[in-house]
Amino acid sequence: MDFVGIMTQPETLNPLRLTLKALAVAGLLHLVCGVLIAYYLTSGKGPTRSAVDFFVTLPLVFPPIATGFILLMLLGRAGWLGRFAPMDIVFNFRGVVLASFVSGLPLMVKPVEAALRGDVRRLGEISQVLGKSDWQTFWLVLLPNIRRNVTAGWFLALGRSLGEVGVTLMLGGNIIGKTNTLSLEIYNAVFSGEFDRAMVLAVIIGLFSLTIFIALKKLSAV
Repeated sequence: MDFVGIMTQPETLNPLRLTLKALAVAGLLHLVCGVLIAYYLTSGKGPTRSAVDFFVTLPLVFPPIATGFILLMLLGRAGWLGRFAPMDIVFNFRGVVLASFVSGLPLMVKPVEAALRGDVRRLGEISQVLGKSDWQTFWLVLLPNIRRNVTAGWFLALGRSLGEVGVTLMLGGNIIGKTNTLSLEIYNAVFSGEFDRAMVLAVIIGLFSLTIFIALKKLSAV
């Protein structure tokens, strides 16, 4: 098997570039939205927070292909929300990013939420007693004390997004040269009988996953 030759083929490089771009955007969204959602879920109670918690957690227990289908029905051009959207969201790069974001979001939110409900909560109460506002408490007290949980959740979210297939298939469409990520391209290669290229793609994803695993191990050892 010519690993280097297959690695340098456009059929391999294009999905790799697309995946890295999608991970970069989705990773930034995870870092910002994931932390803010976790803080929102721990800052009070009520039906709205319960609903947000339900929808955030749903991708963990609901089949990805079904999650993608529901989002497609909502966000497609004829969908309940898509018809009012100012831009097309599905079957393009935005759809790939949304799929990566949705699939990885629970793994970002839950570790941060658990940390905010733990011992650090007492530090927040002390901060508020001393006259700090909610946002000052969050940025200056809570966030610095849960940075390891934030980092761990972020790595887990990236790993989940990297291997996403079902939601991406529905929202991105697996359009060759446009929305075929590394994971989808493995399926494409196997389907077309290109097992060597499928192996190379699997090795690339495996190296990314190994890097994330090593980072998590180092983080837990700190």
